Amino acid sequence: MQKPPIIGIDLGTTNSCAAIVTEDGSVKLIPYKGGDYTVPSVFAIDEKGNELIGHEAKRQWQLNPKNTVYGSKRLVGRSWSSEIVETMRRTVGYEVRPGDRNDVVIDVARREFHLQEIAARILNKIRDVASNYLRLPITRAVVTVPAYFNDRQRQAVKDAGKLVGIEVVRIINEPTAAALAYGIGKKLHETTLVYDLGGGTFDVSIIEIRDRVFEVKATGGDIFLGGLDFDNTMIHHVLTEFAAKTGIDLSQDPVAMQRIKDLAERTKCDLSTREQAPFNIPFITMTAQGQPLNIEMTFTRKKLEELTQHLVDRTLQMVARVLVDAGVSTKQIDEVMLVGGQTRMPIIQERLTKFFGKAPSKGVHPDEAVAIGAALYAHSLEDDTNLRLQLLDVIPMAIGLERAGGDFHIVFPRNAAIPNAKQIQATTSFDGQTELAMRIYQGDNEEAKKNELLGDFVFSGINAGRAGDAQVEVTFDVNVEGILTMSALDPATGRKMKTTVRVTQS
Repeated sequence: MQKPPIIGIDLGTTNSCAAIVTEDGSVKLIPYKGGDYTVPSVFAIDEKGNELIGHEAKRQWQLNPKNTVYGSKRLVGRSWSSEIVETMRRTVGYEVRPGDRNDVVIDVARREFHLQEIAARILNKIRDVASNYLRLPITRAVVTVPAYFNDRQRQAVKDAGKLVGIEVVRIINEPTAAALAYGIGKKLHETTLVYDLGGGTFDVSIIEIRDRVFEVKATGGDIFLGGLDFDNTMIHHVLTEFAAKTGIDLSQDPVAMQRIKDLAERTKCDLSTREQAPFNIPFITMTAQGQPLNIEMTFTRKKLEELTQHLVDRTLQMVARVLVDAGVSTKQIDEVMLVGGQTRMPIIQERLTKFFGKAPSKGVHPDEAVAIGAALYAHSLEDDTNLRLQLLDVIPMAIGLERAGGDFHIVFPRNAAIPNAKQIQATTSFDGQTELAMRIYQGDNEEAKKNELLGDFVFSGINAGRAGDAQVEVTFDVNVEGILTMSALDPATGRKMKTTVRVTQS
């Protein structure tokens, strides 16, 4: 029997898709019924209690906004106390609340879901589409994540795979996957900047391509900046204009909000190819006297550009930071690659052309490159492959621990190459201490608590003695996927301990 292949999955904030390398070595996106290659990353439960995923979930979204979950990738691996969760709560129609481990829980049709469970269902849907198409059981995948995902978020994606019996054999960064799609088989020697603005996240990576060696020099991003935010600025404008005309606030009406959201997304896409578009929604609400009210507006491309200028500016500020981190000038960038649907917006291409003094490359399909790159990487891991690749990636944010005064002691700086290992000497701080506790964080803030808590590492069984007597060797090990494992050794007792850092509390 033919051994099932490892597929490549682009698990996106708004849409997901999969690809495989066929027996003749070509890469193929896996089609869904109806000829679509993408599956919306949407999960819902209808009034009969049926779980819906993808197109089926999206179709009933307008009528069932409270039980339809979208954009959930933004919440994966996040602690409840993070600002990002607070922002998300204000913009989504579904119920978001704290879980018992300082994580995020979503209520759908009176059922409780952890974020990994939602991600697992979307992964399972993509796997089913692939299995049906290939007529083979699929159990292994390479899954892509934003380069700016931290350790907890990467771990959460692996856990989501486990929940539905998919072995996530490797996690790779989305811009790196796009660079593979662009560069493999071309014998290139160039420095590429990948500008990846998708539905929910923004990443920028500078990658040196030397034939089949792909070395990331620096990466940066914002996992709360994407097409959804462009939609939200339009929605806010529509609500403000409507309230000014009628005195009615539509933001508390979930069905009206969903109709506005749908049209905002469609209008934004239209304005990439047109200078203006009508924005009309009949019978959006009623007056107190029972008179129906409509939304009747015209959106121009110029207006959209004005409303979203601050978002485009934020992406270019990050591009500038990553160039500095990589020690590279704009003139040393051979190609600027556009990835993600939001890069179709003409102003983004114009601003990048001005910034770099040359037009961005059209060398990859913005919606397909990530899945294709993931499939190529998956193929390189197969036993019988003839595709040998070398990926040299970096960690997106510093990893370190909290010092006694609350400062952040950096163990791995931002953009440190991975895989990587560092050893530090730790000691006891009071007499009779038999246990050593460390709080591990990831982020770029000098104050530990303002970074993302990765977890607590506790090493027990130290011989009780005077403060400073014990010397414990603690090793931090970040693997090729950017996931941290810690181990400790007490040379005096020979005791060892190893763990993948898991969050225990906050």
